[in-house]
Amino acid sequence: MYPENLKYHKEHTWVKIEGNIATIGISNYAQEQLGEVLFVEMPEVGDKIELGEEFGVVESSKVASDLIAPISGEVLEINEKLDDEPEFVNEAPYDAWIVKVKITDTDEVQNLLNTSAYQELLG
Repeated sequence: MYPENLKYHKEHTWVKIEGNIATIGISNYAQEQLGEVLFVEMPEVGDKIELGEEFGVVESSKVASDLIAPISGEVLEINEKLDDEPEFVNEAPYDAWIVKVKITDTDEVQNLLNTSAYQELLG
């Protein structure tokens, strides 16, 4: 349900760290709370995202929810598949990444939650 190889942010995003690249998506918990995802608004390649700040929006059949950055960085790539298939977030939340960023402050990685801490947060 919550892969052990990922880190998590309290705002329900997951992060896969590979060197100085962070791949970011939303957790299974988040997609369940949202319901059917209809649209994902993503930043542009080259944009900067800042820890704790909005970097996009996920719109669902229930609500529009801000995506809160779990880490600061420069957007290197967006998942263009989500433009045509936003429901992929519901089908496979850990494959349906949203952005890949070059990490600008590696110290922020220490503030991310491991799997067990994230599950405790969920209760």
